Amino acid sequence: MKPDVVVLDYGSGNVRSVVRALEHVGAAVELTFDLDRAEAAAGLLVPGVGNFHACIAGLLAAGGEGVIARRRTRQAPVLGICVGMQVLFEGSDEPAATPLGGLSVWPGSVHRIDAEVVPHMGWTPVAAGAGSALLEGLDGERFYFVHSYAATDVAALCAAPGPPVVTTAEHGHPFVAAVEDGPLSATQFHPEKSGDAGLHLLKNWVSSL
Repeated sequence: MKPDVVVLDYGSGNVRSVVRALEHVGAAVELTFDLDRAEAAAGLLVPGVGNFHACIAGLLAAGGEGVIARRRTRQAPVLGICVGMQVLFEGSDEPAATPLGGLSVWPGSVHRIDAEVVPHMGWTPVAAGAGSALLEGLDGERFYFVHSYAATDVAALCAAPGPPVVTTAEHGHPFVAAVEDGPLSATQFHPEKSGDAGLHLLKNWVSSL
């Protein structure tokens, strides 16, 4: 029987490629804003595209923060992607007419990348954190990134309770590329756009459900 995965449809952008990639690695996928389905599924994927503050506003309006919190309490898997990872931090200095804080699951804020070329767009290798289940067999592989902001306080995150497993990448300076914290995992890169390596990662996650 295929594990069921809900992709939370809270208005964050085009997520059809995520649905197709999850189906390709063996999940039964539903794209929905139904919070009961999101809470009951074996796995929940939280996408995120665009401005940090717009994404957190959409997530809060949909009630997604409550679903994430309740799933964490009962150790039910959640995977965030791109801005879906960033909103789990305390905030972002990305400009917005109405700035909002993040969910503060992890310490630190999201800052504009300090590099000669911004946005960071393209394929970049990652250094998998020790004991990473999400990136098992993928240390040093290249994944597809497209972002101008990132969580850069790697030391603070590594010192958080747990501690989380932190995977890093570099563009100008090191930044957080992925986090695994009990049932909650997230990636700054887009696994659904990362070819075989991305499918391998999604298969690792789906296989754990």
